[in-house]
Amino acid sequence: MKMNNTWDADSYRDNFSFVPKYGEDVLKLLTVGPGSKVVDLGCGNGSLTDRLQSLGYQVMGIDASPAMLEIARKEYPNISFQQADALSFQLDTPADAIFSNAVFHWIDADKQETLLRNVSRNLRPGGELVCEFGGYGCGEAVHSTLEELFREHKRTYKKIVFFPTIGQYAPLIEKCGMRVEYAILFDRPTPQKGTIKDWIRMFDLKPFDGIPEEETDEIINEAEERLRSRLFIDGTWYVDYVRIRLRARKL
Repeated sequence: MKMNNTWDADSYRDNFSFVPKYGEDVLKLLTVGPGSKVVDLGCGNGSLTDRLQSLGYQVMGIDASPAMLEIARKEYPNISFQQADALSFQLDTPADAIFSNAVFHWIDADKQETLLRNVSRNLRPGGELVCEFGGYGCGEAVHSTLEELFREHKRTYKKIVFFPTIGQYAPLIEKCGMRVEYAILFDRPTPQKGTIKDWIRMFDLKPFDGIPEEETDEIINEAEERLRSRLFIDGTWYVDYVRIRLRARKL
């Protein structure tokens, strides 16, 4: 089972570098010492995997996207990268920590328990999960506007992301054999290098599957105009991100 999106890896690297940049703060939640085995789950182009290695960890990057891994292997040839599914990857030896940034929200709600059980299975006892992903209300201005426009076009908008509250997610973690040690949900309006249209085309094009290109362009253009008064601030587009950041420990 792959994540609910496909990636233009070059555009992601060139225009959406804020994703790994914000992940730098999540690294601070790791408590394992130098030399520990740390897996970067959903490593993308490998930039945060490289940062983990620079902190003294023994690292491996795992991702489902061949295009992302092609860039990662080219940029960081001294790091081991593996193509695998977050729901089913298997490590030869359990990790001291599994780190993940901006990944879990791409996995269907009904697959989250499978994800967390597999994470737990691949951690040593006492090992930790450190991650950040979209939380309740993330990108809601964009999603609600697109939902409205789809209705006007006699279409059904299907949100492809899972944005839980801490109250929804913490019990899942505990059910899968881990204890939540730290969790926070916070607003993080995020400036974009490009336009809101660029963001939709990178992160939210899946709901347009089966819609003719001309109509897709029309809806996206209309969305940008409706969102301009809310998300275009002092010459820069923002997306109304909400994040969950947490650390959990395997029992």
